Amino acid sequence: MQSIKLALSSLLLAMTTAAAHADTGTLRDNANSIFKPIPEQASDKLDPNQIELGRQLFFEPRLSASHVISCNTCHNIGTGGADNVPASSGHAWQKGARNSPTVFNAVFNVAQFWDGRAKDLEEQAKGPVQNPVEMHNTPKNVEATLRSMPEYVAAFEKAFPGDKQPTSFDNMARALQAFESTLITPDSRFDLYLKGDDNALDAKEKKGLQTFMSSGCISCHNGVNLGGQAYFPFGLVKKPDSKILPVGDKGRFEVTKTQNDEYVFRAAPLRNIALTAPYFHSGKVWDLEEAVAIMGTAQLGKQLNAEEVGDIVAFLKTVTGKQPKVEYPLLPPSTASTPKPVD
Repeated sequence: MQSIKLALSSLLLAMTTAAAHADTGTLRDNANSIFKPIPEQASDKLDPNQIELGRQLFFEPRLSASHVISCNTCHNIGTGGADNVPASSGHAWQKGARNSPTVFNAVFNVAQFWDGRAKDLEEQAKGPVQNPVEMHNTPKNVEATLRSMPEYVAAFEKAFPGDKQPTSFDNMARALQAFESTLITPDSRFDLYLKGDDNALDAKEKKGLQTFMSSGCISCHNGVNLGGQAYFPFGLVKKPDSKILPVGDKGRFEVTKTQNDEYVFRAAPLRNIALTAPYFHSGKVWDLEEAVAIMGTAQLGKQLNAEEVGDIVAFLKTVTGKQPKVEYPLLPPSTASTPKPVD
């Protein structure tokens, strides 16, 4: 009798283990049909000389009229590719209208900015430089600045050898796009799980992944970047209060002038979300748990309970990938002909 009990117990354990493995396999299969791991590189067609020039320009404060603000000021490489404040400070300490999105993995987004007004990173790079609230500069002054330094002239000629005038505002943007396309974060624990490592996520994180999918979060947050691929009304089911959704910022409407695009924004990509508080385009929510709860009511029409919120947050913390390590460049010195900074 004892041997029968032991045999039945062993059989039950084997069946339970097999069922657990089957459930895990199904969860991973379902996840792989919705998400994709970040690749080791965004493209194999990037020019190394353009990447290196873009690295210098990303940290170059003289692209701003004040000689104080660089791309890295608002998209800090050391802090998740963002600046971790509700709205960035720009020229003469003016405040921007929206929270700065992370530059990490931005190459995978369908378009750039919260309202998608730039089709790619090249077009995006031109915006802040010319924005009077941000870098407050002009293409003509940027070109004069770059052409005043022989090291930059040589670097542009090397990066764009076929151009009649390599040192140009357009090529500045192309170089920045090349560098920013390398700012990706592969090998998160979630990516390792998608690739087959069952131990990359613990039980609570897997439960959070299941809840994230079954609750409907994947309607907006899917693909390689867990978002960033389409536009949705913020407050699809229930509008958040005016602190979180300022009435003066109508989102994509400012781009399309179409009434249906009022309060429509690009779905936020969720990669490295644990590093990039505060949240939403308004930057008014600092707590990831609160942000998840707000998304439940605003977008899904669901009052997620504390356990569901905690599980989803546990999952979201697994999508933090390997952070890019970028050496701060030595920048060329200004010359007598370099335009002087303005207040």
